[in-house]
Amino acid sequence: MIIDEPVAFPSPRFAGKDGLLAIGGGLSEKRLLLAYRMGIFPWFSDDQPILWWSPDPRLVLYPDEIRISKSLQKVIKKKIFHLTMDTAFEQVINACAQVPRADEQGTWIVKDMIDAYCRLHESGFAHSVEAWYKGKLAGGLYGISLGKSFFGESMFTYMSNASKVVFAALVDYLRELSFDMIDCQIATAHLIRFGAIEISRDRFLDELKQSLDAPTRRGKWSFF
Repeated sequence: MIIDEPVAFPSPRFAGKDGLLAIGGGLSEKRLLLAYRMGIFPWFSDDQPILWWSPDPRLVLYPDEIRISKSLQKVIKKKIFHLTMDTAFEQVINACAQVPRADEQGTWIVKDMIDAYCRLHESGFAHSVEAWYKGKLAGGLYGISLGKSFFGESMFTYMSNASKVVFAALVDYLRELSFDMIDCQIATAHLIRFGAIEISRDRFLDELKQSLDAPTRRGKWSFF
């Protein structure tokens, strides 16, 4: 389906086998928040129109089910990194766009995406977690929070283990707040090692609907 105005999406249950649901529209705050509430997210490259996805199956991580390897536990206990939240969102999202990945060419975090998610951060819906080493940014991640669900978007690392420590810290934070799940979108070996599992789109949408009944913890986040 090609979308324009008004701000609306077809049911994500109608997405194609590859998860593609709709094409077009813009990246306004209203449209993005509606998309996440419906279990939809944008993912496209510079040479493409805006593409909206709702894959089946969906990768999620339930905070109580996270698995931390013994080696990572040792790194965490050493407190190598200073961890913060929502102190360098723009730096984090730009790093996520710029740091090369072995299995990807180019980036899907284009300028329009960066601008849109920075606006969501300013509105209190998008959050970042940062790892610092000797005063310099070593790794981080960002995502969207609605209800009791966190929608993970991307992470990066400049130093070994920095992004892993950041992710573990986020999950611990969300667990303390009784969050229901972290939407990891599409399966990766890295996230599966942390305990993320694939569930059907129908199950994801049903659980998301229930999770969104809770109020959104909007505004700047910080560790307890």
